Amino acid sequence: MGFQDWFSLEGKRALITGASRGLGRSMALALAEAGADIVITGRTQNTLDQTADEIRALGRNVWTVKADMGKPEECESACQDVVARLGPVDILVNNLGNREINVSIEKETLADWRQMIDLNLTSCFLGTKIIGGAMLERGKGGRIINIASISALIANRGIGGRDYETGKAAVLHFTRCAAADWAPHGITVNAICPGLFMTDINREWNEKHPEVIDAFVQNVPMGRPGEPHEIGPLAVFLASPAAAYVTGAAYTIDGGYTLW
Repeated sequence: MGFQDWFSLEGKRALITGASRGLGRSMALALAEAGADIVITGRTQNTLDQTADEIRALGRNVWTVKADMGKPEECESACQDVVARLGPVDILVNNLGNREINVSIEKETLADWRQMIDLNLTSCFLGTKIIGGAMLERGKGGRIINIASISALIANRGIGGRDYETGKAAVLHFTRCAAADWAPHGITVNAICPGLFMTDINREWNEKHPEVIDAFVQNVPMGRPGEPHEIGPLAVFLASPAAAYVTGAAYTIDGGYTLW
């Protein structure tokens, strides 16, 4: 096998959740450039179509699934539909997640807590259960990549909504558990823990609250936030033959923020 073959995804099909924009979009484009056909989910058809057009421009097949994957019923239905309608999925990227609530622990409602846990953790469980379960039944191995966060490793300063840290920390341990269960079946399960990346959402936030982004960047040893395209090669590696002996691992990509 030549060097480039170790990172080739030719003949593979990948599902990336929450991939119409942000880091999901960047990973979908990177996997497509490496040769995979792509299935993406998102809540907005317009942004799904825009990303799908970019993937087609790379010469790959692409399918879009409009669904709010943060709602367990929609997530379960969408995953089941992908398996039934599109057939085998070789690579699953559970990318969905977000910090949407900034309140103290004592003020957060139970309903909000459950909603955020569903968004950041239950969606990962359901994707793994249904898409990963189909990999298991198929018996030809597979790759699962769970997008956690550096918030799984630390308590962020000056930010409430500890549901996010809790959910992402659970994603990390769920990754380890699934990796242990499915390693004998050739299915690897790994996690990526991104730091601050200048996605569209964070660029919008920076325009409104530049002091928040500036304060974060001051604590990044590299002195800058990440750009979305910089996460793509890591996702390609974990999805590729080059990572066949890597499972249960968590890769931090944060410019060194968690070093201090």
